[in-house]
Amino acid sequence: MHDQSKTLAGWTVAFDLDGTLVETAHDLVGALNVILVEQGLAPAPMTAVRQLVGHGLRGMLIRAFAMADLTITEDQIAQLRPRIVDVYRGRIARESRPFPGCLEALAELRARGAKLAVCTNKPEGLARLLLDELAMTRLFDAIVGGDTLPVQKPDPAPLLEAIVRAGGDRARAILVGDASPDVGAAKAAGVPCVICGFGYNDLPPAELGGDVTISHYDALAGVVSGIAAACRSAGESL
Repeated sequence: MHDQSKTLAGWTVAFDLDGTLVETAHDLVGALNVILVEQGLAPAPMTAVRQLVGHGLRGMLIRAFAMADLTITEDQIAQLRPRIVDVYRGRIARESRPFPGCLEALAELRARGAKLAVCTNKPEGLARLLLDELAMTRLFDAIVGGDTLPVQKPDPAPLLEAIVRAGGDRARAILVGDASPDVGAAKAAGVPCVICGFGYNDLPPAELGGDVTISHYDALAGVVSGIAAACRSAGESL
């Protein structure tokens, strides 16, 4: 770990949560399946809904009902959502864990001087609860959830808000995510996006449109430092 090298001082690295920082699918799908069984439906297999985690409970419900040849209405989603959230809250960190190498990468980025933020479409209260349960809250300078603002990713506003709350600015910021809402928000904000190829990719990682794709957190600090160095070089050449 390069404790003496502050090469990322002044930079902010924002992270999506589900499928980027933390493998949450087992607890989310577990909560979903409790509700499906209550509705008289078969549990959803993990492989069928895992990639939809980044699209929230709505996307998971739509897929689960479709697998039963049913169409769920928006009214039904609104009715079922509080129950799913309640079940999920009770098991939020039963099986959820940071991805391999995540904690070490976060420590390395902080050691290099970066500010860290979370920008997730998960409701802020649930995001904070999960990070608290995993003893990760202290690692972040800001946490923006899906209900912190009136809009969610791919709208750029939550990402820009997370950057500001962390004390940074968009000219020296990077988003690390795993799905199309992350790429959409980053592009709209004019911020580079690093894709976690191991996450809940709703398209093949190479097709998501990110700037760089990593297959393990071991590569993240180097990739972020490379982006920052390239930005510095571009600025000096102007």
